[in-house]
Amino acid sequence: MDNKLLIYLVFGAVIVLALVFDLGLISKKNTVVTLKNALVQTIFWVVLALVFGAFIWFENGPEDALQYVSAYLLEWSLSIDNIFVFIIIFSFFGVKKKNYSRVLLLGILMAIVFRILFIALGSELVARFDWVMYIFGVFLVYTGFKMFASSDEEEFKPEENWAFKLMKKYMRTTNEEPDGRFIIKKDNKTYFTTLSMVVVMLGLIDIVFAVDSIPAVFSIIPDPSKKLLIYSSNIFAVLGLRSLFFLLHGAASRFDFLQQGIAIVLVFIGIKMLIVQWVHIPVWVSLLVIVFCIAGSIFYSMHHQRKGVPENMGE
Repeated sequence: MDNKLLIYLVFGAVIVLALVFDLGLISKKNTVVTLKNALVQTIFWVVLALVFGAFIWFENGPEDALQYVSAYLLEWSLSIDNIFVFIIIFSFFGVKKKNYSRVLLLGILMAIVFRILFIALGSELVARFDWVMYIFGVFLVYTGFKMFASSDEEEFKPEENWAFKLMKKYMRTTNEEPDGRFIIKKDNKTYFTTLSMVVVMLGLIDIVFAVDSIPAVFSIIPDPSKKLLIYSSNIFAVLGLRSLFFLLHGAASRFDFLQQGIAIVLVFIGIKMLIVQWVHIPVWVSLLVIVFCIAGSIFYSMHHQRKGVPENMGE
């Protein structure tokens, strides 16, 4: 069997089995995920991603494995920023804790579909036009500086977001208590509940994050023929978002300066893309920068004044 086909089949089988396990044992309806369960789930997804990395090492060698792990950690660290936006969205719509798990899972699965489309498009652009990498680089440097300098006043506001306005305009919605339902029928008309709106909003909002993260991952894996490494690192990182949400949402206010750490990573990745023709920065250096910036910003946040986030996350 072709080596690439084998890896695709193993990856597909791992994801399907993991989701079946997740849906069957973890994402039960009306179940509140405890901190202990969230920790177990987070470890499960991280270990699963690293085991797949070991499989890539066995099949393709250390270079591909290192690229995969670096891309996974990059996407994982960038995806942490999603969680703070998710917290605000859940608070805004008043989602109850017992509905968190299912809503997050559906929203994340929707986000994965968009990620796959973005990666396919990005790979095609990089394969056809080398200069696209420089555009990606400039965009990441700009985004990084903008993110680093952003103030507390620029906090995400769901009611002013384009995704929210799009849903209100084109979806027949109701603010009636959903009671775990995504659709309510009244007077022979179908209405989408707030839970449906949250699912759609999570998926659409992830497009904004993908605009940053997809170009960034091409700096780690510039070869468009290695789409599998990009797909797998991205999907594993996004699938781990849900358990990470439950693990971190109670302590979100402790990570005031995480945004600045992520911003530095984006600037570094952007500069790396811009100077690649003259200076080669090894993948392991990128890996160290990612780990140092994220860990450093978390450590710094824990020892400095916090800015606070919504505390009422539903009942």
